[in-house]
Amino acid sequence: MHHSLKWAGRETAAPVTQPPACDGEYDVIVVGAGGGGLPAALFARWLGNSVALVEKAEVVGGTARKAAFWYWVPNNRPMHEAGLVDDKDDCLRYMARLARPERYQPDAPLLGLEPWEYEAFEAIYESASPAAQALHERGALLYRHCADVTDYWAEMPENKAPRGRVLLPADACESMSDGGKVAVESMQAAALRDGVQIMTGVRVQRVMRNGKSEVAGVQATRASGETLTLGARKAVIFATGGFTHDPALRANFLHAPFVGGCAARSNEGDFVRIASAAGAQLRNMNYAWMCPVALERVAAGGDDFTGTFSVGGDSMLWVNKTGQRVVNEKLAYNEIAQTFFEWDPQRAEYPNFVQVAIWDQRSQQHSASTEYGRLIRPSAGNEAFELRGETLDELSDAIRERLQKYAHLTGNAQLSDDFATNLRASIARFNTFAREGKDHDFRRGERLVERMFNGPTGEPLEHGNPTLYPLSDTGPYYAALVAGGTLDTKGGPLTNASAQVLDDLGVPIPGLYGVGNCVASASARAYWAGGGTLGPIIAFAWRAAHAAHDEIIKQTAPAEAALG
Repeated sequence: MHHSLKWAGRETAAPVTQPPACDGEYDVIVVGAGGGGLPAALFARWLGNSVALVEKAEVVGGTARKAAFWYWVPNNRPMHEAGLVDDKDDCLRYMARLARPERYQPDAPLLGLEPWEYEAFEAIYESASPAAQALHERGALLYRHCADVTDYWAEMPENKAPRGRVLLPADACESMSDGGKVAVESMQAAALRDGVQIMTGVRVQRVMRNGKSEVAGVQATRASGETLTLGARKAVIFATGGFTHDPALRANFLHAPFVGGCAARSNEGDFVRIASAAGAQLRNMNYAWMCPVALERVAAGGDDFTGTFSVGGDSMLWVNKTGQRVVNEKLAYNEIAQTFFEWDPQRAEYPNFVQVAIWDQRSQQHSASTEYGRLIRPSAGNEAFELRGETLDELSDAIRERLQKYAHLTGNAQLSDDFATNLRASIARFNTFAREGKDHDFRRGERLVERMFNGPTGEPLEHGNPTLYPLSDTGPYYAALVAGGTLDTKGGPLTNASAQVLDDLGVPIPGLYGVGNCVASASARAYWAGGGTLGPIIAFAWRAAHAAHDEIIKQTAPAEAALG
């Protein structure tokens, strides 16, 4: 089913004047019922506001439903109870060093950041924990503490609290892969219990302004074509996700030619257009939360598609189209994704645009899993996305043929004539490293995060590096095509530390708020840890709800004076 049939098509985002009567009126309207909108609606409701939560898709949850839903909460309560110190100044340095390495100054008052970025980091440090605590104590999102889960840059000298910042839904399974479904259903149940009105299949098209030019509601459409006008006495909070599934926005704003992504299909950048039309300025439109993606699964376009967040297997390596190994396969997903877009200035091409994961029967037997978007999967049902050969030559032929099928997505990437020869040399070199337990080319398995994402394997060799094991001298061998994608984008309207959307002069647009991937993230190029997206989003949902609660009630009918 083509996804455009699931919800109303896009109309103009130009703001309209609020009509004398609306189809419904609430204190706060939250647009988008995912990892930002659900908590924002709950926090606003718990402060005593009437709240409508409006979702474009037919189901709530957005991208968060597919996520593991780790959430990164600096200085959280269980850290305190365990005696782990997470000092504010140190935490901000870690965040700044990764977000803006080119501007970072450890001793400058704002660490070399723009004021909005520094204030955003302070907001995350100060509000993520009380927000997580409130969700927990009211039974909306019970957490368990992952005391041993490390940040992605645990060894960085700026990181003085390398473990303990990650929480996840208490009822998630042992491997934590189903956390998003658990979290979304738990928050949805709490919203219904506490009187949030949830509307699905309603696409917000534009904001409505009252006679004072304040945002005082939204205009929306259902797939049937019916128009809904909803008044907001205090504020409208957008939490509609990024622009992963809008090819035009992706092509014109992102810094690299991503082949697609694993955000919810409804993430089409609606708020970029709605807020821009209302006078907002944009920031960080070139940045995304990145991950490798199985090329064929992106092309197939299933709603349940997830990126590859954990590259499983020990007797496994990746090569590019010439058969060369170009990356440490166990890097955290945001970092490994960058290698797909390295540019060859002599050949004027992206030599690593498609990479090929190659593994043997051992990894197929011990490391197959459907969790975290892994490439090595149980054989049943995976034939369409997996290549197999009894010999490396047979495998190379199969890869060559399959790659031609996707020429239209890859700039016509083809295997080089000497691919099979180079592949043999790459495997021989890798096997030498694997027997020694030391990857002299890319240092695979030397950092904590790389071992954390290693996944299940067979019995490791005695050298103590569980990520490395020689590929077998005999087949069968397996392969999968991998490319660079987004988890979601992280640019959009600029907001302040209260999540208010700012106009071209940096002044808040009255009544308009934004939370999550639909607005600019101060994280810029950084991915601090597992849950480095969701923890800060929950912090800003908390701040948006509190600031919206404090808004003076908007006059909702057009002012007579304005007409005269």
